[in-house]
Amino acid sequence: MSKIETRIYVNVTDYETRIAVVENDRLVELLTERPEAERIVGDIYKGKVTAVLPGIQAAFVDIGLGKAGFLHFSDTTDYQGAKNLLFDTDYIDDDFLKKPIVSKRKRSTNITDVLKKGQEILVQVIREPIDSKGPRLTSIISLPGRYLVMIPGGKQIGISKKISDIAEKKRLKKTVTSLKPPNFGIIVRTVARGKDGRSFRADMSMLTKRWEKMKKQIEKLSAPALVHKDLELTAGIIRDLLAPDVVEVVIDDKKEHSKIIKYLKALDPNLRSIVKFYKGKEPLFDKVGIESEIEKMLERRVWIKRGSNIVIDQTEALVTIDVNTGRFTGKGRWEDAIFKTNLEAAREIARQIRLRDIGGIIIVDFIDMDSREHRQNVYNEFKNALSRDRSENYISSISDLGLVEMTRKRIRPSFMHAISDRCPVCDGVGRVLSRESMAVKIERWFKRAASAGKPNHFRLMLNPQVADLLMAGKPSRLRNLEKKLRQKIDVIIDTTLHPEEFTVLDSNTDKDVTDKFMI
Repeated sequence: MSKIETRIYVNVTDYETRIAVVENDRLVELLTERPEAERIVGDIYKGKVTAVLPGIQAAFVDIGLGKAGFLHFSDTTDYQGAKNLLFDTDYIDDDFLKKPIVSKRKRSTNITDVLKKGQEILVQVIREPIDSKGPRLTSIISLPGRYLVMIPGGKQIGISKKISDIAEKKRLKKTVTSLKPPNFGIIVRTVARGKDGRSFRADMSMLTKRWEKMKKQIEKLSAPALVHKDLELTAGIIRDLLAPDVVEVVIDDKKEHSKIIKYLKALDPNLRSIVKFYKGKEPLFDKVGIESEIEKMLERRVWIKRGSNIVIDQTEALVTIDVNTGRFTGKGRWEDAIFKTNLEAAREIARQIRLRDIGGIIIVDFIDMDSREHRQNVYNEFKNALSRDRSENYISSISDLGLVEMTRKRIRPSFMHAISDRCPVCDGVGRVLSRESMAVKIERWFKRAASAGKPNHFRLMLNPQVADLLMAGKPSRLRNLEKKLRQKIDVIIDTTLHPEEFTVLDSNTDKDVTDKFMI
């Protein structure tokens, strides 16, 4: 893999903070936070159990946010296993997952043995509320530092799975073991590679003090209540992303810049030199060419090199991504052209998944390849391109039909959901009935009214586009309808009605009779 140079750009306004992560001059991540939708992943609450559902082995917990949080049995200390227990599973070693992270005691197999309605419980948010769903919770509390994640009540030591050097993993484990305070589990983060005990000691001291302070808070507070607020977006990203490959952090707000410098003074003073304050008159994201890239993130179709493209569609259950050759035909064999298109698409799809923060089930439809070697190469390229993704993902091999099934851990709403609302016209379908379909629908309405007898004089209110179709020609469709049904229909054009709406009033009584003859 070629050397990666990462730059982080922070744009701050009164109503929004945006953080762009750029790798080798390519935008790969965009995080947005607004005051009305402040992130809560990592926050710790004292909650109250409002319902226990043994059928799905889960409970709902009131944490004071309006929507109750969802706590599955697998996210509790009484469940054997740790894969889903931490809010950032990038930092869990495979060996760590095979061991319990809490004290050895007999474990229950049923959530009703652990939780009761009305019970107070300490929980941490591991996924933001999405659409109608409340936040996902865990009762395994984890405290992230710069180099370590500490788990109160745990015992095991885990090493980041992204540290592949065996000797380095052994060194880190030995160092941390000698320093680990009792009654804490520890995960060593990727950025700890090459660090010594002094760095770990500072992290441990800070995190244990934070936990002692929290314990005092927990005793005083009545549920539901916030016990601990995780770092704000910018500081959290600085803590989690400042790896050796980050060469520059540019912030366009003086107050935020000062805050980060102060934070780094305590976290790692050597990192302050790469944090810069942007003084230019041109907006920062315009200056570095990011704004135009963000605008493209709203489009379904993403163009790749040589005229090929991918189409991204998001449904309720999953996201589909389709690869098209477009205008690209290549200069050699057709099989080679398809292979090159799929390779380019694999890299761009991985980038778009990270950039748009797409989570859940994803189906990628590559162009069919007869060669097994080509399919394997495209799969390897796709997997390699996603290796820097901070969210946990699983990718299946490419099927004979060219399909890849994958899952990606969803922590927050995708970029599209975060910045958009459901369309008031199509209600999220993405399509509206054609003018012709609406005209036929209206004609059917009047036929039902005629078959039911009186009344026979109506006022029809409808969208101007549909009205144009019904009233065009001599005689118009509407006049032919009146003659055939022996009705009188007065048309009123209403620009506030969208193309799929119409209203019918009884002219004699002035009552709305639309629903009376609607199916």
